[in-house]
Formats: sequence, structure tokens, C-alpha cells
Amino acid sequence: MEDELRVRLNDHQPSKIFPVKPKSTPKPLSKPETPDSRYWSSFKPHSVPNLVSSVSAVAFSPIHPHSFAVAHSTTVSLFSSNTLTASRRFSFKDVVSSVSFRSDGALLAASDLSGTVQVFDVKERMALRSLRSHKAAARFVKYPVHDKLHLVSGGDDGVVKYWDVAGGTVISDLIGHKDYVRCGDCSPVNDSMFATGAYDHTIKVWDARVGNSKWIAEINHGAPVEDIVYLPSGGMIATAGLNSVKVWDLIGGGRMVCSMESHNKTVTCLSVGRMGLEGENRLVSVALDGYMKVLDYGRGKVTYSMRFPAPLMSVGLSPDSSVRVVGGSNGMVFAGKKKNKARDEEEKKKASVVTSFWSMKSEVDESRRRALRPSYFRYFQRGQSEKPSKDDYLVKESKGVKLTRHDKLLKKFRHKEALVSVLEEKKPAEVVAVMEELVARRKIVKCVSNLEEGELGLLLSFLQRYCTVERYSKLLMALTKKVLETRGEDINGKEEFKGILRNLKREVNQEIKIQQSLLEIQGVIAPLMRIAGR
Repeated sequence: MEDELRVRLNDHQPSKIFPVKPKSTPKPLSKPETPDSRYWSSFKPHSVPNLVSSVSAVAFSPIHPHSFAVAHSTTVSLFSSNTLTASRRFSFKDVVSSVSFRSDGALLAASDLSGTVQVFDVKERMALRSLRSHKAAARFVKYPVHDKLHLVSGGDDGVVKYWDVAGGTVISDLIGHKDYVRCGDCSPVNDSMFATGAYDHTIKVWDARVGNSKWIAEINHGAPVEDIVYLPSGGMIATAGLNSVKVWDLIGGGRMVCSMESHNKTVTCLSVGRMGLEGENRLVSVALDGYMKVLDYGRGKVTYSMRFPAPLMSVGLSPDSSVRVVGGSNGMVFAGKKKNKARDEEEKKKASVVTSFWSMKSEVDESRRRALRPSYFRYFQRGQSEKPSKDDYLVKESKGVKLTRHDKLLKKFRHKEALVSVLEEKKPAEVVAVMEELVARRKIVKCVSNLEEGELGLLLSFLQRYCTVERYSKLLMALTKKVLETRGEDINGKEEFKGILRNLKREVNQEIKIQQSLLEIQGVIAPLMRIAGR
């Protein structure tokens, strides 16, 4: 029996020392990745110089390389889609409200708040036409998708004008809106048709071929219309008003297809983008709440959402789906650019060719080298740099446990010093972990009782700051109460503790108010839950 006990004692090995670690908390649920989230998050953000004033409009050229125009204050800046740098600037006498490229990308039309519509030559940076007929601010201007000779504009005078650009004259004044005309868009399949939206809550569809200048369709959005865009099929339009985006079927008599109220504030701009060159079309909206939402209007749901650090005023997507531009109210332009896949694939091919060449060379060198056997003298001259062969048995060396200073003090049962050491590190998760270890060892009260004045101030500062944090409150609230009970005489009347106690009292009172508010909310919700349960 004694021999057996001696063997057991000899076989006994001391247990390993593990460092004190904070409690692991459950990870937040992550949304599953979808094709939409993968695509829209793949745009790499690029910095664009601050334009100081609000970005009122963004428009892309339909011709490669799809440069884009940004309207801000009394200036229109032309940016390159490749470098995202400003290449040209056009100046106006008043604030620019809208910009639009002609189908060949050679001309740029812009409207301003003086009621003037100007047409510029993009290359020569020269004003070709100055169209003046609006009696109030001109809010939008659009070139038809394929027509190079006409323009459509609308303004605060409530009139929509159809222009002959070459002659600089108005072909027809389209009167029908009873309030400010704020937006409009041209049909992608018929150059004679266009739709306009106004603050009278209506969207009117016009046909320039109709002789009596009467609208051919009317839709009520139910709120002041901020923006309107034709969908690629030409048979549907999307409108934005207040915080809602609605899609309408024009062929079906103006029937509403879907309505999405995913924004918290007014939607300011709409745009249509494609997920890649052969992907599905998506409707993109931006709003004053700082969010950009991607809407699948076929299913009537939001597929992607992205937040920006400012209210958003405009958005634009390049025709080749390679650049995304969002304009903010603070003058910031948030540009995103997709990587050139063809160029990346070419670089990968070159890298694979180089890698295969060097791998072939290493295989030849390895075959030339003689195998190392015990019969060779070099076998007994091996050093630390010798690499193991495939038949060698490898013994892995166990890695030692790295202990922090407070872990080493806990190992030596110097509890008070361990508590002070971790408090000086100012890492709340580590401090709470050490406190929980001291509670498990039943030494926390003794540590608090033995703290000196400076060390006690360090502990009180920590408790004042983190006692109401939900993650630590269960332990720290009880510990705060215990500290005040056991060390009340030492704390009372001390000048260095007055500020800490005042802050602690404020935090506790604020937490009590929050708890009372939550109880009131619970009292309101509880009857509703009972009724819903029945």
C-alpha cells in the first residue's frame, strides 16, 4: 500500500498556471453575406477634396471613360473616373441645381437658381447656349437619352419647358403643376416622353408630340416629390417623397408596384445602378439621415445599406458599374471605385508564371542534392540549421504561458498588489477579471480594507467610471456598496475624494432615472403583450 502511494506521489505533476482572463461574451449576430452585400461593399472608398458647399447634383457621362460632373454652389466640377481628380471647372452666377450630359458626352447642360439653363462644350469649356425663360429658379434639366437637339427643364414657376437647343428657343411650355417643379427624367426608350415631379404631390408624364401640351398620365405620390427616375425598362418609374420611395407601373395605368419606407428622413435623390455589367438593376436612394439604401424593386426590399457621416444630397452610378459617387450636405464627395478585374487577372497570370519558374528550379536543385545517410561523414556534422527529413519524428516543444504582472502577483498570493497593479493598467475587462478571481478566493474584502489612500482613490475612480456599465455592473455595484461601507470613515471628509464621490452620485442618480423610465415603458408594453397573446 505504501509503495503504491509513493508511486502515485512520484507520478503527480504540478498543475499548469493559467493567466486570469476576462469572461467571454457572446458575439453579436452577423448578417449572412448576400450577393448584393458582396458587390456593394466591394467598392473601395477614395478620397476626393472637400468642395466646401453642399453637393446638389451628380451626373455621369454616357461615353467611356465616364467622367462625372459634380454641382456645388456656383461651380460645376468635372472629375475623371480613373483618377477621381477634378479636371475642369465651370462657373455660374448663381447656385447650380442640376446637371446633365448629352448622349455623346460632348455637351453638358446645367440649371441654376437664377432660372438660367446653360449648355457647355465639355472639351473647350465654353458656354454655347444660355437659355432664359424661367421666371423663378430652375430646379432640373435633362437631355433625352438619344436626342441631341432638345432639353427638358422645370423650376419653381411651376412650368416645364421643352427646349430647342440649336435655336435657343422654347418649343412648348407645359403647364399643369400647381406648385414648384423639383425634378424630372426622360424615358430611356422614347425621346419624346418624360416625367416630372412637383411639391403638389403629383408626377405628370408628358409627350412632346402631343399638340395641346397636356400631360398623358398623372400619379399622386402622397407627399412632395423630391426626385424621380425612369427604370431601364421604360415602363416603370420610381419617385421619392418624404421618407418613402415608390415604384409605379406606367403601362399598367399608374399602378403602384411597391412602396419602401426604409429611411428615417427625407429622401433627396434616386439613381439606377447595375450589379456588374451583366447583373440585375438596383434602385439606389440617399437621404438626409446619412444612409444610402440599395433597393431590389422586383422584390420590394432593401438589399444593402451603408451609412455616411453627413446628410446626403445626391448620388450617381457610372454606366459601366465601376464608380459610385455620393454627395453630402457638408461638401464631401464620397466616391467608391471597383477594382479592374481584367488587370488583376493579368497580374495573377504573370505572378503564377514567375512562381512556376522558380519552383521548377528548386525541384532541380533538390534532385541534384545527395540524400543524407548515416554512412556519410556529414551526417554526424549536422548543426541547428539542419532541416528534418520526412522520416524524422518531430517532438514539439511546449510553449510557456506568458503571465502579466498581476498574474505573477496572484500566483504568489500577493492579492492587494495584484489589484493595484491591474488598476494602474486601466483596462476594465482585466480589472474585473482580477476582481472576480479575488472574489473566488474570498480575498476582495481584505484587499479593500488594506488599501492605502492613493490606492483607494484609484479604486474609487474605477468604480465611479464603470459601475453603471451593463457588462460589469453586477459585480461593481455590489463592490461599490461594500467599499463605501468598509472604508466610509477613511473617505468621509477627504478633499481628494470629494470630486470622485460627486461623480459617483451623479452616475447612480442617472442610472436610477433610466431604470424608472424602463419600468414605465414596461408598464405600457405589458398590457399590449397580454392582449397580443390572447
